[in-house]
Amino acid sequence: MAIVSRKNPLFSLCGLNCCLCPRYHTEGSSKCPGCGGVGFNRQHPSCSVMSCSITHDNVEYCFQCSDYPCEKYKGSGTKDSFISYRKVKDNNARALSDIEGFLSELRKRMEYLDELLQEYNDGRRKGFFCLAVNDLPIETLDEIHSELKSSNAYEPGEIKERSQRAVELVRKKASELHIDLALRK
Repeated sequence: MAIVSRKNPLFSLCGLNCCLCPRYHTEGSSKCPGCGGVGFNRQHPSCSVMSCSITHDNVEYCFQCSDYPCEKYKGSGTKDSFISYRKVKDNNARALSDIEGFLSELRKRMEYLDELLQEYNDGRRKGFFCLAVNDLPIETLDEIHSELKSSNAYEPGEIKERSQRAVELVRKKASELHIDLALRK
């Protein structure tokens, strides 16, 4: 496979939000640099989507390909790996209509995730927070952020207590929207 680099490794070629994946936020040898990021070929030497792009239109995003949506996207999103694939079709549709607006929102999601991981992660919540920030609507994340900032959940103290309050709030908001915050295997 040719060495590939992309302008924006935070949002993958196929429509995943790489910057919201637990492996993107991991330290050590299993850290993923995002789609087409520095070292991507070492982490994912046989990425079929990257190979497909190279042999087709060599696009930055699949939705820019003349064959999109191809067979890969029919029925996609039924199983997850490290990150939820539920939003791939929606991500591609939104990015197709307004890539700059979509990327701006993605950066905001990443800021929310960074804050959750820094202030509320008790060492066991990275996957949960990544999933929540990926799958919940941005308006809901805005509400969660505001409520955490205005409540005692943000006060210094025992990380387990802060983490528990944040998790309870996130679960409550997800439940209200009938969103299941679990990876599908």
